[in-house]
This record gives sequence, structure tokens and C-alpha cells, in this order.
Amino acid sequence: MSKPIDYVATFVAGRGAGLNERAVSSALFDAGLIDAGRDWLAPDLAVDALLSGAGHDLADLRARLQAAVSDDPIDVIVQPSTGRRKQLLVADMDSTMIGQECVDELADLVGLREHVAAITERAMRGEVDFESALKERVALLAGVTLAQIETLLARITLTPGARQLVQTMRAHGAHTALVSGGFTQFTEPVAARIGFHETRANLLQFADGALTGAVVAPVLGREAKRAVLVELREACALPRDATLAIGDGANDLDMLREAGLGVAFHAKPTVAQAADARIAHGDLTAALYAQGFRREEFVE
Repeated sequence: MSKPIDYVATFVAGRGAGLNERAVSSALFDAGLIDAGRDWLAPDLAVDALLSGAGHDLADLRARLQAAVSDDPIDVIVQPSTGRRKQLLVADMDSTMIGQECVDELADLVGLREHVAAITERAMRGEVDFESALKERVALLAGVTLAQIETLLARITLTPGARQLVQTMRAHGAHTALVSGGFTQFTEPVAARIGFHETRANLLQFADGALTGAVVAPVLGREAKRAVLVELREACALPRDATLAIGDGANDLDMLREAGLGVAFHAKPTVAQAADARIAHGDLTAALYAQGFRREEFVE
């Protein structure tokens, strides 16, 4: 008789919220599950509950526990209890590692923020083709200068937990890559601030120090993000299970599905539904707790 597969459910309180034994017990009871032990990773904030896989597959466990916490400011990530510490992180930038959509910030310079933001929203929801939407938005930015772009960098804010996630994974031997459908003018300084090993992004075309309104081919979009993950995984000689991907938009979906653990971060509904895991309430340190890191192990 084969041994039941064990899973771990990591409960993480949302920003400004707390977590206690009663809330965890209630969620497990509502899901019809009994944990085989608990390990608090951070007092009142994050805890692992070990689950027996007998009678349940992983998708079933995830669905049960997501439903059990749906009314509470709690994230729960369910995965096999082995192989949780990932050795490759591939992360989206806009609205994931930073709090802005950079193309919308650029559009603000030419008075078209609302118009461009509406296209961005539709693209991130998967309602329009990403590549076409990107070209349409960039065409509206013709004339924006490099000097203007430089002024925007001061507006960029890092998502809470971004540096801790990358620096902690790096300290434990992981390779980290910022992979964006945005532009190198933003990804390179952002990657340096956070501490990524490398970055991949789109190139804007310039002439005489100003945008021409074109993106240099090929466009890095949905399939290209997945391809980067595969490329880096193979370069690092890692199995699929050793990889972690994080993103929020429809153009991240293939990358999330390709990873050993794909995390939808404060994502659009279709993305959250399709991903292995979702962080809807907490910050990016939830992805560290999901790997079994304790709060005292975080690198600032």
C-alpha cells in the first residue's frame, strides 16, 4: 500500500490583520480537514499546517481551503510538503514587484493616463492581445524624452516585501530574474534596487533622445515570459518543481503555469483562478512563508 502524499497549507495573515489558532482550526474544519501538526513561522502572522493527502488531490485541497478563507483577510497556499524551497524565482514587475504600471506613468506625461490605463487594464485581464495592446499604447507616447522618463523613476515604489523576497532567496542560493512586458528603462533600475540577478524586458525605440512610438521587435509578452523561465531553469539545471513564478496579469499566466509554484499576486480574477496559489491579502513575504522560511530568516 502506497504511503499517502503529505501536503502543507501555509496560512498568512493579510496586511494589517492577525492570525490565531482559532482562525486556522476554523478554516481546516470548514474544509473538512484535520492537520497533522502546526509550525508557526511568525507569531500571529504565518503558520504551516501539515495535511494528509489521503482521499484528496492537490487541486481539491486548494479549492477547499480557498473557499474556507474566502471571507477572511487570510491567504492560504497549499503544496506538497517536500521541495518547497525554490532555487529559481522569475517575477513580473508592474503591479507585482512595484506599485505602478510604468506605461501608464509614461502616458501621464502626455495627458493620456486614463485612456492608456483603460487599455492596460483590459490587457491584464486578458480581454485584448498583449502585444497589440502594448504597441497601441506605446504609439501614443511618441515624443516623450529620455529626460522625462528619468523623472518618473522617482515615482516608482517597491511593493512591500519585494526586497525581502529576492534577498532572502538569493541568500539561500536561488537565482532571481525580473521578467517584464514593460521597458528596460524601468526594469534595470528596479532590478538593481531590489537585488535581482538579471532582468528581461522590452526595448523602446528612440530617435534624437525621444520615443518614436515603436517597440523594438520582438515583443516580450506572454509566451516569451514562459520561455525565459524555461531557459533559466535549464541553464541552472533545475527540475520544474524547484521554480517559483509570481505575477498579476494575463500575460503572466503561461509563466505561472510553467513554474513548480505559480503565485498570482493581487491578481486579476482570471489569473487568480488559474494559478496554483494566490496572495490576495498579504505582501510579497507571503511567498517566503510559503517556502517555509521563518520570519527571523528574512534578509532585509
